[in-house]
Amino acid sequence: MGRFDLILRHQRVMICVLLLALTAAAYWQVRGFQFITCDDDMYVYENPIIRAGLSWEGVKWSFTAYYSANWHPLTWLSHILDVQLYGLQAGGHHLTNLFFHLANTLLLFLFLAHTTEALWPSALVAALFALHPMHVESVAWVSERKDVLSTFFWLATMWAYVWYVSAPNPKRYLSVLLCFALGLMAKPMLVTLPMVLLLLDYWPLNRVPVGVAPAMDTNGASESRPRLPLGLYWQLIREKIPLFILTICSCLMTLAAQRAGGAVMPLSLQSLGARLANALVAYVTYGIKLFWPYPMALFYVLSPVPWWQAVVAGLALLVISVLVFLGARRYPYLVVGWLWYLGTLVPVIGLVQVGGQAMADRYTYIPFIGLFIILAWGVPAAAAGWKHRETILAMGAAAALSACLVSAWGQAGYWRNAETLFTHSIRVTGDNYLAYHHLGMAYSNQGNYAQAIAAYQKTLAIAPGYPPSYNNLGIVYAKQGRLNEAVELFKSALRLSPGNLSYYRNLALAYTQQGKKSEAEGIMQHVKWLTGQK
Repeated sequence: MGRFDLILRHQRVMICVLLLALTAAAYWQVRGFQFITCDDDMYVYENPIIRAGLSWEGVKWSFTAYYSANWHPLTWLSHILDVQLYGLQAGGHHLTNLFFHLANTLLLFLFLAHTTEALWPSALVAALFALHPMHVESVAWVSERKDVLSTFFWLATMWAYVWYVSAPNPKRYLSVLLCFALGLMAKPMLVTLPMVLLLLDYWPLNRVPVGVAPAMDTNGASESRPRLPLGLYWQLIREKIPLFILTICSCLMTLAAQRAGGAVMPLSLQSLGARLANALVAYVTYGIKLFWPYPMALFYVLSPVPWWQAVVAGLALLVISVLVFLGARRYPYLVVGWLWYLGTLVPVIGLVQVGGQAMADRYTYIPFIGLFIILAWGVPAAAAGWKHRETILAMGAAAALSACLVSAWGQAGYWRNAETLFTHSIRVTGDNYLAYHHLGMAYSNQGNYAQAIAAYQKTLAIAPGYPPSYNNLGIVYAKQGRLNEAVELFKSALRLSPGNLSYYRNLALAYTQQGKKSEAEGIMQHVKWLTGQK
């Protein structure tokens, strides 16, 4: 090994250690955090299959259930293993998320450093990925295990693909398929990965015929990028066909799971226009949040988008896209980073609306990598003629990463418990009905019924068509002995959600407590009819 190679390897090791230290500094506090009332109950602490720990029944359930409107067996298995290791001590579950985030950071850095041979831009991308405050939600929320776990397999797939490209053969291709399949079983958002592999063929892998590929400098610039023959394009696409087949299968499984859980909103021409408008504005908003992420909250309420905002957002995206493609031959990382960002957001941008959120911080976990690539390679290229360029760039990067570290540490602190998180969400987003609802759940779990009632009433004042708050408020009233009010609230919940079995059971229990046994029996007979029992 030459002296230069030895120095380079030592630099990579030092960068890896620094990335681990900075990320741990931002997130180590999560080891003392609690579960929250949003999804953590369904995913972990109130899920009887997960609570039971590792068992054959749990493994079978993980692969066959459409629980919580999702099919992601590897995610369920990871939660089961956490319970096996830590029980219901939330700190251990949080640390597992952190360990995957650390692994993802290192995999991303080493991948870019290996494929581009540009050490410091690769380090900057990995550091931004590790420390950007928009990624806090994916790391500090136990239920977002699917984010960090699926990204681990996303990056493993990219590594397997590079291994395959270096010496194509069926064995190496099978490793790509395996990693991709495992990723899809952790979170179906990975359906865009085959398209990203096509982008990687363009840059940094430069899969063009020998003698055609132009030389590139350390900034990723090239004097020209000759047009590839159509046959080569088809060869690169055909190579991905098995991956696209897995993508289609995952999409079908996901739609089946979401429809089974009632999470997919009905589609109409009017709603499609509203979804498209929200998607255009969301793309621009996410881009702005790359530089100024505030405010950050768990839930951003979906509301109508003014037409002019959608038009302005669409024009902005069009202009940026034109500029990116004009510069693509000289700076190929521009088109790769931009299409990475646009493409990987497609499954969660709202064109197929799942749930009532306009956008979510956690959706940027993978897409922002594309924008980080543009920044890490583009800023040095733009500053090519500056005096003291290296010093200015180093100081700028250090300032940006310091700001990210402080911001991520502060944002992670809000995830300490449900009360802290949802109080913060209300403070930064105003009339957020879901935040009030979960704040009510937090107060109810503490036995603070007066504040729970106030929070649920606030939820219903904002969103009178939200059935869970009627149900939960009814439960609180039943605990206080206010059974008549509880019965009416359970009935209201059922009018809005007539297929919810738990609402029927709560109504039957309230009737029983009132001494109305015949009414309770009638409700339970109806439940048996709904579930196909005799």
